[in-house]
Amino acid sequence: MDKHILDLSIEEIHEALVKGEVKPSDLVKEALKRAHESKDNAFEMILDDLALKKAEELDHVVVPKNNLFFAIPYVLKDNYSTKGIKTTASSNILNDYIPLYDATIYSILKESNAIMIAKASMDELAMGGTGTTSHIGTTFNPFDKAHVRSIGGSSSGSAASVASAVVPFAIGSDTGDSVRKPASYAGLVGYKPTWGLLSRFGLFSYAPSLDTVAYFTRDVIDARHLFNLLKKHDDKDETSLNVELKEDVEKKNVKNVKLLVFKDLDINLKDETLLKTYHDLLNRLKEAGMDIVEVEFGHDLLSAIYPTYNVISFAEATSNNANLDGVKFGPRPEGNTYQEVMMNARTVGFSNLIKRRFVIGSYVLYKENQKTLFLRAKKVRRLIVQRLNELLKNADGFISLAAPNIAPKFADATDKLSDAYVINDNYLAIANFSGGPSITLPIGLKENMPFGINITAKAFDDLNLLNIAEVVESFSGMKGLSAKEVDKYVK
Repeated sequence: MDKHILDLSIEEIHEALVKGEVKPSDLVKEALKRAHESKDNAFEMILDDLALKKAEELDHVVVPKNNLFFAIPYVLKDNYSTKGIKTTASSNILNDYIPLYDATIYSILKESNAIMIAKASMDELAMGGTGTTSHIGTTFNPFDKAHVRSIGGSSSGSAASVASAVVPFAIGSDTGDSVRKPASYAGLVGYKPTWGLLSRFGLFSYAPSLDTVAYFTRDVIDARHLFNLLKKHDDKDETSLNVELKEDVEKKNVKNVKLLVFKDLDINLKDETLLKTYHDLLNRLKEAGMDIVEVEFGHDLLSAIYPTYNVISFAEATSNNANLDGVKFGPRPEGNTYQEVMMNARTVGFSNLIKRRFVIGSYVLYKENQKTLFLRAKKVRRLIVQRLNELLKNADGFISLAAPNIAPKFADATDKLSDAYVINDNYLAIANFSGGPSITLPIGLKENMPFGINITAKAFDDLNLLNIAEVVESFSGMKGLSAKEVDKYVK
């Protein structure tokens, strides 16, 4: 397909709208066309009538110069409540659920006249990292036309919709790495802001002490614009923080940035192509004046991230989803007692992965086990965060490959607990433990499949992290990557 205005950045699309080079309905028609042509199984539902009606209304409105998101089509992960629009979290137990209220994030986007064209598929109830557990089936990676490689999860459909250039941005959610890991596999910028800065009202909760509104764009500048739009205090969300962020504009200069490399994290990296690209980038940053310092985080603490995450998230998920019982929510099956109704509803309504997590979470929360499992996990989480904050006292963040490999093949899925898997495939949860901002951006290709790096910073250092990411992006040469135009990035 020839290059279309929809393939450009949000800034560039907005400029075209202001100049009258394109109408809102033109953008939406093209986005809907691409969504229907997609072979990636990325959508729970495509909202043709709703999106077109809104776009045609906006055709007759003067485009405001100060509203970058006016008439910009986007996709919303299907765990955000949308009044009058089915919201399933890709689970059979919510297959017919139609909310009575809007999530705050959706409300903000509606008020900005951004146009939702679809609800994105996801790993069921946002649990899982493969994009394979949605009740509508597996979501595929747009960079892999053979459909043998994963895009990751749980924000699989959101990632696929941006990677395939259906839309220039999509909203996901991130509990352990559910936006940042797919961003690496899909060649995108994936941003998880500081916990509490973006309202979670109307986001179906997985693990509230870890859950963060997060999103995908194709460049860092668009990620900054989206952050500025969505960062609002919300009285409807008791965890919403009203914090004024400080920005150090000097962080836009590579010579004023100090990033840490955790030696005991990177020692497990084995892929020579990824390592060479990563080290070449670090060397270019050093040569340009950035301070890159190697330190030890602590192998025991790095190894503890994955099990600690599992214990805390499974326990919180078990508690949060207790209302999905076939009485309060979900289809009500036959049964003579409440217990029978609940058992029948959950047996049919949940996949095996969800059932396993609930069983483990219930075991963790069982009175006799709380002290040795749940409370101990919370203590270990505190130790991990203390160590991170100690190391970042005199640094702007730490950097590493976001994943130790390109998108894995479904057939190669393994639960082998090697250091590379336990640590490097799961370390991104450290930012959910600390609540700090964390961003993934693409740096290279292997076999025409993208891979990225991640930078994580201190809580509330979002503006400086975005400045730093923009600097790093300028050295990567991968800005604006999409599966649609991957050939021009192949060296």
